[in-house]
Amino acid sequence: MVLPAHGGQPGRIAASIGMEAEGKVYDFSANINPIGPPAWLAEQLPRLMKEIANYPDPEYKEAYAALSRQEGMSAEQLLLTNGGAEAIFLIAQLFHGKKALIIDPTFSEYERACHAFDLEITQLRLNQSFQFPVEAMAQVVPGVDVVFLCRPNNPTGTFLSFTELEYLLKLGLETDTTIVIDEAFVHFLFETELFVKNLLTLYPNLIVLRSLTKIFAIPGLRAGYIMAGGGWIQKLQKKQPPWSVNGITAGLLPALLSDETFMAKTKDWLKGECEKLADHLSALGFLHTVSSVNFYLLKDGNRPDETEKLFGFLVANNIVPRHTDNFKGLYGRYLRFAVRSAEENDYLLYVLRKWREAS
Repeated sequence: MVLPAHGGQPGRIAASIGMEAEGKVYDFSANINPIGPPAWLAEQLPRLMKEIANYPDPEYKEAYAALSRQEGMSAEQLLLTNGGAEAIFLIAQLFHGKKALIIDPTFSEYERACHAFDLEITQLRLNQSFQFPVEAMAQVVPGVDVVFLCRPNNPTGTFLSFTELEYLLKLGLETDTTIVIDEAFVHFLFETELFVKNLLTLYPNLIVLRSLTKIFAIPGLRAGYIMAGGGWIQKLQKKQPPWSVNGITAGLLPALLSDETFMAKTKDWLKGECEKLADHLSALGFLHTVSSVNFYLLKDGNRPDETEKLFGFLVANNIVPRHTDNFKGLYGRYLRFAVRSAEENDYLLYVLRKWREAS
């Protein structure tokens, strides 16, 4: 059985285990905001269709101005990217042939990018509570050139505290080690003081990545950016192909970034659904991570060795979760679920009750 390496492919996932879903399929495999895209986006797209006949502005002046206002920093500290994936590969390219540290289980593209540019990888594991092994990391940091950290971490939803992060950043300053923080899901967090960008002025060895595709549910448009000191941005710009970001995406960025109502609506939805799911999943006897964002890991506390059977049962009932076969340190023992709409989450709980009754 060969499962797709990423979520968002419910048909392929079902087919890979010899099933074909009938009727409505509930896709819990991709961590995309179920509220979005914003309603106004469809109205804006016809206006932007003219962009496909022209090269994008190579300087992306309007997009950078909007991003600069949103993040409260100069355009020289920002780099627009073709989604978060390009940002990861651009940074790995800067450290070609050097040494990297990755903490598993985490997003697989860090390792893939490191392999693409011949970085030697040291790998550590999250502990049994899916917290970062800070002391073990501190032992390794002096011997590597770059550390890739996902915060909040994908697929666990847990994250390194500010105190722990500053501890590693200070150590990195002493050892000339760069700390890369991937904040692909940061816009789902309730507490803005947790934002790592506030540390950029203090730590020149910090690079922060962000994505807009998850929060605005626009993965097909590919929108991301890097925040760092000017020196890093200049180096990255030299590695980036021209017109990396398409004209339609660049044209939409000012409106997306200014849509505070959409952001507030998203957080209201997420808070209520997370609380509901945590209560009901625990009552049903399922072990799950206490996530800070829009996804969580789950396995049956009563039948922890039957995750593969649970996966098949869910797919047979038109629910497609994300497998964890290719997350190092998990090896398929958990399933990852996106937090979806109230209707979808209620159906998931209904099917999990059926599983529990059948056992």
